[in-house]
Amino acid sequence: MILVTRNTHHFERIKILEVDNKPLDKLEKLCMTTINYEADIIAWANEQAWLVRNRKFELIDIEHIAEEIEDVGKSEQRELANRMTVLIAHLLKWQFQPERQGRSWELTIRNQRKAIQLHLKQVPSLKSKLNDFEWWEIVWGDAVYQASKETELDTFPETRLWSIDNILSDSWLPTERLRT
Repeated sequence: MILVTRNTHHFERIKILEVDNKPLDKLEKLCMTTINYEADIIAWANEQAWLVRNRKFELIDIEHIAEEIEDVGKSEQRELANRMTVLIAHLLKWQFQPERQGRSWELTIRNQRKAIQLHLKQVPSLKSKLNDFEWWEIVWGDAVYQASKETELDTFPETRLWSIDNILSDSWLPTERLRT
C-alpha cells in the first residue's frame, strides 16, 4: 500500500506501508519516504543515498540520480577550466605587465598549478581536456577576458602563446613581453 501526502512546503512524501504485499516494520516505514527533488535537494540526496545503501532500488529516483551523476562530471570539468583560466590570466598579466609582477601573482600562479595538478591526479579522465583544441579556445578566451578586465589592457593575443607543459610547469614563468 502506498500513501501519498502533500504539505504546504511543496514536499511530496510517499510512505511505503508494504512491499510485495509484506508489511514493513515501523523503522522501515519511517525511513521509506521519498522527498521531492525540487523541494529540497539535500534531503532528497540523503534519502536517495539511504535507499541505495539499503538496497531499496525500487524506490530510488533514477532520472534525477542520473542527472546528478552527470552534473558531478560537469562540475569537475568546470573546476579545471576555472582554475586554468585564473592561471593563464595571471601568466598573461605576468608577461604583459612586468612592472606589476609581485608575490601575490606568483602565489596565485603557484597555487593554481598545484590545484590543477592535484585535480588531474584525482580525476585522471580530465587530462583529455588538455588535448582538446575547442576547450583551450574557450579557456584561453576566458583568461584573456579576465586579464583584460583586471588590467584594462587590450593587447593580449587571441590564441594560446605557451605550451601546456610550460603553463603547468612549477619552474616556468613567461619572461619576454610580447607585442601584438
